Amino acid sequence: MGLCFSRKAVKTKTSNRISHHSAVTGGGSSNRWTRIRSTKKDKLEDSVIHERALAAAILFQQHLQNGGDVQFDRSTSLRCPPSNGRKQAALPRSSSSRARSLTDPLLQPQQLLNQDVKLDDLETNHFVLVHGGGFGAWCWYKTISLLEEGGYRVTAIDLTGSGIHSFDSNSITSLSQYVEPLTGFLEKLVDTEKVILVGHDFGGTCISSAMELFPHKVSKAVFVAATMLTSEQSTLDMLSQKADSDDLMRQAQIFRYANGNTHPPTAIELDKSLLRDLLFNQSPAKDVSLACVSMRPIPFAPVLEKLSLSDKNYGSVRRFYIETPEDNAISITLQETMINKSPPERIFRLKGSDHSPFFSKPQALHKLLVEISKIP
Repeated sequence: MGLCFSRKAVKTKTSNRISHHSAVTGGGSSNRWTRIRSTKKDKLEDSVIHERALAAAILFQQHLQNGGDVQFDRSTSLRCPPSNGRKQAALPRSSSSRARSLTDPLLQPQQLLNQDVKLDDLETNHFVLVHGGGFGAWCWYKTISLLEEGGYRVTAIDLTGSGIHSFDSNSITSLSQYVEPLTGFLEKLVDTEKVILVGHDFGGTCISSAMELFPHKVSKAVFVAATMLTSEQSTLDMLSQKADSDDLMRQAQIFRYANGNTHPPTAIELDKSLLRDLLFNQSPAKDVSLACVSMRPIPFAPVLEKLSLSDKNYGSVRRFYIETPEDNAISITLQETMINKSPPERIFRLKGSDHSPFFSKPQALHKLLVEISKIP
C-alpha cells in the first residue's frame, strides 16, 4: 500500500513504528476535464466472489510451494492517441451514484460484455496491472477475471520482492531494482505493441518511472488511488504532507532494520490487526483474509527516491485518475491535492470504495477501466 511518514520519524533509530500517509498527484491533458460516474448496478452473487477468492488463495499457495516466479499474462492492449499536453482550466466533478455497500456484486458475464466494446477498434486491449506497496499480482484476481471475460488481455506484474517474486524486500536498494519486472516486461514488447498501465497505491510511482523509460509503449496510464508524482519528487515527499494527521497509518506502520538500528530502515510492514480498517474498510471479509496471508514487507529505499520525469516522455502519455473517497490510507484530500498539482486528462470517482477497489468495488472498477480503454 502507499507509504507516508514524517521525516522526523524516518530519522528515528530507536522506534519501530512511523507515521504513514498517502497522496496522489497526476498530470495530463485533454480538451475537456470531466469527473465520470460509475452508474450501473452489479448483480452477480457474492458467493462467486468468495469462490474466486478461495481459488486465488489456493493457487497462490501452490505457486509458493513450487517456488515459482509467476506473471499472469492475460490481456492485450489497444492504443489511444496521446493528449496534446495542454492544461485545462476547470475540473468538473462527479461521483458514483451507486449505493454504498460492503461488497460489489458482479454482473452476469453476458451483461459485462454488453458495453459496446469493439476490441478491434481499440488502440490496445492489453492491460498491465501494477500492485501497490505490500500487495502482489494476486490482488487483481477479480479484475483479471472480469477483463478476460470481456475479451481483454491482462498481465499482472509481481514487482521485486512482492507477491511470489522470490527476493527479500529488505535487500532492495533502488526504485529501478524494485520495478525491474515491469520495465523488463515492457522492454520485451515489440515496438508496435502498446499497453494500458494501471497502477495502484505505490504502483503509481512505479508506472510513472516506466512511462518515462518507455513512453512509446504506453497508450494510457491509469492511477487507482495511487501516487502520481511531479518531477524531482519522491513518494516520501508526497506522502509526508499529511502524515501528522494520519493516526491510523502511523499506528499500522512498522519499520524493519535488517542492517541494524544504527542504519536506515530497509522495509516497512503493516500491522495485520489494522489492515481491515486501513486498507479494506469496505471490502469482503474473505478478501481481507487473503490479503492478510499474502501481503509482504514494503521496501523502503524506493520510497525515498526522487523521480526525474520529463514532458517529452512521461508527459506524452495520457493519464487518468480513479479516486477512492472512502480511502483510509490515501485520503481523498491528498488525492485531490495531487490531482490539482498536475491534472490528469480525466478524473473518475468510485463512490463507496476503500483503498482497494479491486476488492470493494471490482465491477465498478472494471467498468471504468473498460471505459478508459474506449476513449479515443
